[in-house]
Amino acid sequence: MSAGGFLLIVIAALLLFGPNKLPDLGRAVGRTFREFKEATRDIVDDVPEAKRTEAAPARAESPKPEDRRLPE
Repeated sequence: MSAGGFLLIVIAALLLFGPNKLPDLGRAVGRTFREFKEATRDIVDDVPEAKRTEAAPARAESPKPEDRRLPE
C-alpha cells in the first residue's frame, strides 16, 4: 500500500469516527486480530495430531503400485 493510500484511509477514518473514537476502534481491531491469530494457531496445532492418529495405521499398509491405478 502506498503512503498516499494509507493517508487517505487515515483521513477517512478520522472523518467517519472522529478523533475520540479512533483509539477505541484501534483497540477493538487489535483484539480481533489477536483472537483470530490465536484461533488459527489452535486449529493449526490440532491438525497434525489428528493426522498422526489417522495416518499411523495407513503407513503400516503400504499400497502396491498397481493398487494406485485408476479404474478402467
